[in-house]
Order: sequence, then structure tokens, then C-alpha cells
Amino acid sequence: MARRKSIPVKTPPWLRTLGLVLRYAVIGGIWSAVAIALALLYFTWDMPSPAHALTSPRRPAIRLFDLSGHLAARFGDVAGRVVLPGDLPPYVPGAFIAIEDRRFYDHGAFDLQGIARASLSDLVHRRVVQGGSTLTQQVAKTLFLTDQRSLRRKIQEALLSLWLTRHYTKQEILGIYLNRVYLGEGAYGVDAAAQLYFGVPAAQLTLAQAAILAGLPQAPSSLNPLADPRAAADRAREVLNAMVATQRITLDQENNAEQQLGQAAVPRSQGSWFALWVMQHDGGAIPEGQDVSLTTTLDPRLQSVAEAALTSAIAAHGTTLRIQQGAVVVLDAKTGAVRALVGGVGDRDGYDRAVLARRQTGSAIKPIVWLAGLRAGMSPDDKVLDAPLYFRGYDPRDDERVYHGDVTMTEALSDSMNTVAIRILLRAGGPRRVIALARLLGLDDHFPDDVTMALGTGGVGVMQLAGAYATFFNGGNRVTPYGVTAINGAPYAVPPPVPVIAPDQAGDIAAMMRAVVLNGTGTGAFVPGLYTAGKTGTTQDYRDAWFVGDAGPDIIAVWVGNDNDTPMKSVYGGTVPAAVFKAIAVSLAGQG
Repeated sequence: MARRKSIPVKTPPWLRTLGLVLRYAVIGGIWSAVAIALALLYFTWDMPSPAHALTSPRRPAIRLFDLSGHLAARFGDVAGRVVLPGDLPPYVPGAFIAIEDRRFYDHGAFDLQGIARASLSDLVHRRVVQGGSTLTQQVAKTLFLTDQRSLRRKIQEALLSLWLTRHYTKQEILGIYLNRVYLGEGAYGVDAAAQLYFGVPAAQLTLAQAAILAGLPQAPSSLNPLADPRAAADRAREVLNAMVATQRITLDQENNAEQQLGQAAVPRSQGSWFALWVMQHDGGAIPEGQDVSLTTTLDPRLQSVAEAALTSAIAAHGTTLRIQQGAVVVLDAKTGAVRALVGGVGDRDGYDRAVLARRQTGSAIKPIVWLAGLRAGMSPDDKVLDAPLYFRGYDPRDDERVYHGDVTMTEALSDSMNTVAIRILLRAGGPRRVIALARLLGLDDHFPDDVTMALGTGGVGVMQLAGAYATFFNGGNRVTPYGVTAINGAPYAVPPPVPVIAPDQAGDIAAMMRAVVLNGTGTGAFVPGLYTAGKTGTTQDYRDAWFVGDAGPDIIAVWVGNDNDTPMKSVYGGTVPAAVFKAIAVSLAGQG
């Protein structure tokens, strides 16, 4: 039987084309899926776990309390009590919504309308003037991401925003935002910021205070009341305008709040110079990894007075007398407890001249030279010659270039006679004997091993010199300046006073410095009815000017000069420094 021939079936062209399309579609789909997976992996491989980030720990907070038990300063992160939006006055969450995301309840994770509006505004102004991020996106960025600007971070932010929207309600997202938003000065959340800036819990915020806080997310470091009260108030007005525009408050409420802004934006004193010194001086004793409370010796009223006295003096005379900077230390003469510290004029977080700077003392070193004379057998009434002196090529003179012949030690210190200072130094055994005595009083910096030591060519710190002077007014005990008395309520060991010179010799130096104020170079520090005593100091070409002395229970040390060591214009220790000393002394006595 013959076999039948198979007849080949022709595949229609359209079917072959369809097969090819399907084949390449499948292959393309597979590769697209791989590409998408790789892209997602690239964008998300280091993305933090949202659930973990919501409970991530904060940096430990270090809080410093003043003599009265009030918060003086703080380092690290400040976290307040967790608050729910429903537990706050409606205008508190309302202020944040009005200025940050006015359509918060009307959109999902993203506000396309807001993005379009912001883009148009940026295009018109040809710069970024408006953001389009929602509160949800801000929560995603704050909790999970850094401030890095990149496409990768924006995509991560979008993915995390979608995750938040899926797992939390609007009210819960708002609550997370209010409790975790950064509001400057280490404060996270509205309750921490309310306590820090206004001393009240978030539930007691006024409308004006709420507007100030709501204005901070834009630039928390520069707009907060501690950094710039005026900028904080100006930004708060923008918040109030937005609240009126979104019908969250009335015009009358806005007007009332604006009247309170000036007072609300006034920062509470933070004693930053003092706090920085404490952290540098006692930081090694602070327990790590936990919140810490430090009880300190800071007197907030005296700190404010010292800052105001120095700032006012330089503002009044800085331009005409070419003074740019200064420093003040006030400490208890008996114990060394530092009650106020001003490290400069201007930036409080800058260079602390009261502690770190080393400046020539000029004649402010002379009480130590006179003490060396007493220890060598001299007495305040002993006569010393004030006359031209040539010593190994050195020719010291006083400014007035007038000599007085034989004068007592008291008269010579009162009028700050230079030739007498060198003669006393030589009679006391030379510069090394005086240097050793300076070390005994706590001055451990380098001093020149020559007769110029008697005229203050060595450099010391303002706090150091204040501590040394305390010895003359507490009966001869060397004190070590300190600022912390307790850590987390437990007493903190402070160095006790150490007897180093005879009480009668300390009393003699104090009495001679009283004469400086009564009828010598320091009459600018005289206060009727108030005991003051001290010594002026002026260096060559008026590069430094000092007044250091006693006012009641405290030593006040004042220095003025310029960081670049340029000369001032005829500024003596008995002028601007003595005036600053006097202003603080008057306040100490309660006469201001």
C-alpha cells in the first residue's frame, strides 16, 4: 500500500508575527522585572526599617541647673513627654498644619496640588522659595533618612511615605510628627521645645508660642528664640497669617497673638559660656550613654549682669577706643565657686576668652610681686626708690614719665610704679622667686625669667588670675575654680581651699589694693558705701587692659582687648575694665 504524502501546513504571516511579539514580550517582561527588582534593590538596600526607626533611641541629654535649681543649659537631645494631638490646644497642631501642609487631611502620602504650586512659585522666582513636601514626607525624612539631597533619597522618602500612609491614620501620622519634629537646640517634639524655650508643657502653650514653634521646622537652628528672637517672631507672624488664611484662627486671635510675640520670643538665659566651660572642665566625669543632670554654681542673675555690663561697655566705647572683645569671671573668694563667666562679646558658642585665652597681665601681676617682697621681709610702709632704672639694657618707665623718689610699697602699688616693681622683684630674690610664688597661687603658664616679669609680660587666663587674687581676700588660701557641685544628685568632689600664704601677708596685699581703688589707678572701681579693692593692668601699646579685684564675697576679673592683638586707643585698666567691674559690683550689693 502506497504511503500518503504529508502536506506541509503554512503558518500565516500574522501568526508568526504574533508569536515573535509574544516571545519578545515575555523576554522583555522578565528582563523588566529583573531591572525593576535591581532598581528597587539599589534604592532600598540600605533603607532603614520603619518599625525600628519609630522607636530609635535619642542622644543622651546633659542638663545643667543653676544655683536656684532652674535649667541653665543643655546638651544632647531633649525629649519631652509624648503628647497626642487631641490633648493639645487645637491651635498647636493647627499651626503646624497651616504653615507646613495646609491640605494635610485632603491628600494621601503626596500632595500633587502642593507640588505643582511649589514648582510654579519656584519657577516664577527662579529659585527654591516653597517646598512641596507633606507632613507625611517630613515624617519619613525626619525619622528614617538624612538631609542628603539626591534622587535616591527622594525615592526612598516616597516609598517610606507610602508605608506610613498604609500603616497609620492621618491623626497618628500627625502625632508622630508633633513628637519627633526637630525644633532646634537639640529639642525633638513640641513638648521638649515648649519646655526648653518657654518653660511650660506643650498643653499650656499660648497661640503666640505655638506659632513660634510651628515656624521652626523651616530653619530650626537659625529661627529659634535662643538663636535669634527677632527672626523667631517674624517667622511666627507668617504662621499666624497662614492660620488665618486656612480659617484656623480669627483675625482678632491673630492680632492678640501678634501683640504677645515680642515677649514670647524673648529667650530664657542659657548661660552658654559657663556651660561650655563646665563641659570642657568636667566632661570626663559625666557618665556616658545616659541622661545626666549637673548641679552648678551658676548665678543666673549675676551672669546676665556680667554679660550686659561687658556688652554695653564695648558697644559704647568699642568703635572710638578700638575695643572688640572682652571677658569676665566672677567667683567666690572663699571657695572658688564660679558664679558667672563671660567668654566674649557676640557668638556664645565661639572662642572662650575667659578660659582659653592667654593675655599679658601688665600691672595686674604686681600684687604677686609685692607679696614676694613681703615674704622677703618687707612691709607695706617700707620705702622703695622710684627713680630712673637701667638694668642690663632695660629702661622701664611709667606713662607719665614722672618719678616720686622714696615711696612706700602701698603708694607704689596704688600708683602702679614700674621702677619700684622691678626693685621689689630684685629685693625679693629675682624673677624665679616671683614665678615660683605665682605658681603657688595657681598661675601655671609660662613667665619670662627676667625683670620684665614684674611688669606683666607673661600671659595668663582671666579665670586663672581671678583664682590667684582670691588668695589675697580669703586669708591666704589658694582656691581652684569649679562649677559643678553634684552629678545626678550625688555630691561631686570639689578641690578644697589650700593655705599657701600667711593670713597677715594676704591681708596686707588686700589693704594695699584697697588703696588702689581709694586714691590710685583704680578709682574707677570705687563705689560709695561698698568695699571694693583691686588692681589695674595695662600692657604695652594698650593691647590689653585689666581690672581684677574684690567686691564683697566675690572676685571679679575683667579683661578687654582684641583677638588679633592690635592696640586699643589709650585704654587703661582703670577705664573700661574698671567700669565693667563697678557695674557688676554694684549689682552684687543690690544697689543697681
